[in-house]
Amino acid sequence: MNRLTNKVDVISGDSGATRLPSTGSIMNSLIGILIKLGILREDLDYHLIRAAMVIIFLFFGYQKWWAYEAERLIPYISNGPLIFWLYPVFGVRGASWFLGSCEWTFGTFLFLGFWNKRLGILGALGSCATFVGTVTIIPFMPDGWDASAGGFPAMTGNVPFLMKDVALLEPHHSIC
Repeated sequence: MNRLTNKVDVISGDSGATRLPSTGSIMNSLIGILIKLGILREDLDYHLIRAAMVIIFLFFGYQKWWAYEAERLIPYISNGPLIFWLYPVFGVRGASWFLGSCEWTFGTFLFLGFWNKRLGILGALGSCATFVGTVTIIPFMPDGWDASAGGFPAMTGNVPFLMKDVALLEPHHSIC
């Protein structure tokens, strides 16, 4: 191939350039690795749900280490009937760090559950506690229901964000 004109040998289809591996070969390699790790042997849906939960806990736990998130959590923790005690015990930043540590711990247990079912069950139980703690905030969140739309079930403010935990609570019975 002439690199200046990008010509390709018509007979062989060879351009003479170094080729990257095809997408198919990359996927085949990735699938082979996952099979060797035991993740794709059976129950793919189970493993995908577990992996999604691990990623969620990784990202949400990461946010808890920063001041912006500690400030953002104030209305949630202050109105949570099960977690209100975090501020008197740990303070604003400490409460955020505590939650981040818990989320990373539960995410780690869920991840280890790929290989050790007991640790996975601990992670799932911790996840359930996390989601129950946040779901119980919903009825106590000030201005959570839009009065101009008739109140409940018209969510507003912080309540729509909390509703994700209702959906995230469901997969944990299958992870156990």
